[in-house]
Amino acid sequence: MACRSALIAAMLAVLLAAPTARAQGAADPSGTWQTQAGDARVKISKCSGGICGVIVSLREPIDPATGRPQVDNKNPNPALTTRPIIGLPLFSGMRPTDGSKWAGQIYNADDGGTYASSISLAGPDTLRVEGCVGALCGGETWTRVGR
Repeated sequence: MACRSALIAAMLAVLLAAPTARAQGAADPSGTWQTQAGDARVKISKCSGGICGVIVSLREPIDPATGRPQVDNKNPNPALTTRPIIGLPLFSGMRPTDGSKWAGQIYNADDGGTYASSISLAGPDTLRVEGCVGALCGGETWTRVGR
């Protein structure tokens, strides 16, 4: 009788855990996200066993100083300072670390730096983006746009 009770308890535990495991495995940040400041939209998609993020639109796509499209003028590599911000890849090496979190590097076009980063789904339409320089870390919350 004790073995039968243990078997039933084990089967119930598996059945109750199954929806949770499926939900965690189903977490997918693919889609278009607006940055916390609302100054850019980033399209995230699956690529090479991880995820990629590319800027697809800007609140101000034209540089008021030049009257031309915004470029990556803060990049420390002179060969990259004229590449357009729209189409700019933000993530590199972003790989899953668990069911709803990815870690790798993120490029910050505001200062031309690349930083250790992680992103995690905080909800179906909320993405937490974090980055660190040494021991100093910060982050922001992005919001999904469209569906």
